[in-house]
Amino acid sequence: MRALLYERFGGPVSVADVPEPELPEGGALVRVATSGLCRSDRHAWAGHDDTVHLPHVPGHEFAGTVAAVGAGVTRWRVGDRVTAPFVNGCGRCEWCLSGRAQVCPDQTQPGFTHWGSHAELVAVRAADLNLVAVPDEVGDDAAASLGCRFATAYRAVTARARIQPGEWMAVYGAGGVGLSAITIARALGARPIAVDPSAAARELATRLGAEHAVEAGADAPDAIAALTGGGAHVSIDAVGSAETATASVLSLRRLGRHVQIGLLAGDAMPVLPLDRAIAWELDLLGSHGMAAADYPAMLAMVASGAVRPQDLLAAPVGLAQAAVLLPAAPPAGVTVLHPDLD
Repeated sequence: MRALLYERFGGPVSVADVPEPELPEGGALVRVATSGLCRSDRHAWAGHDDTVHLPHVPGHEFAGTVAAVGAGVTRWRVGDRVTAPFVNGCGRCEWCLSGRAQVCPDQTQPGFTHWGSHAELVAVRAADLNLVAVPDEVGDDAAASLGCRFATAYRAVTARARIQPGEWMAVYGAGGVGLSAITIARALGARPIAVDPSAAARELATRLGAEHAVEAGADAPDAIAALTGGGAHVSIDAVGSAETATASVLSLRRLGRHVQIGLLAGDAMPVLPLDRAIAWELDLLGSHGMAAADYPAMLAMVASGAVRPQDLLAAPVGLAQAAVLLPAAPPAGVTVLHPDLD
């Protein structure tokens, strides 16, 4: 099959002919219709994830059709239209059995623990647990964007931050996951504020529902405090840096909730203002994707038009253009590749 491939961290990304993935017992092969180019793919390429082994095919956000099912699979048939969360639970442990596969200790992740979806085929382990049917009302490109960025944002905003109508929510980073968080919060009646160094990203965030847009920098927490009358109820770091994580915490009002979505790599670990967390009784929360069991409520919002992940989409690209884009800083919005576009 044709796929994106790199053979060293930080090295060239090429379009290559590689072996098709093996069909896992209890798993499935999915023929990829579309696959999202995500900042996490760049983290893997840069060597920030120790689960990645070389040579490697990246990609962890995808939609397509079932091409084959392994022994023991009962819920899926060839031709079913599906997507999957980027965290695939094992299906056996207490976390998976209680519907919390996003923290499964034996999880697999296409594009990290094994070859991913920037290819014509991708393997999904424990298919009965991890595959998700895509409603007819949701297009392939929008469905692919749900697997990491949109689903991660949805769970962070609803289950972790527990956003309420009328609450202020500051979002650091107006890339795919940050913009997703803004659109979800707006649909739920909250008041999002986008924080980003890019004027173009801030303008896009405003079009997608941000009530205010603030330029990133040392003064951003003070600007948010002034706009909100004391700080945001919820803040989200959708970038993943020492600066944005710290600024996100400093943007909160008393009893506020910070949610860390952006991956913190290497020496990026922040020294958080825990003195304020104690004195103001702040909640500091992590959020790691979303289990397939939690998809129905999100898909219902998408199918109804209450949220529109398709509004975040840029024009699709083929594998050759994706090979150039993957190592670069991701553009505003969500870019997806079509393996058959070249």
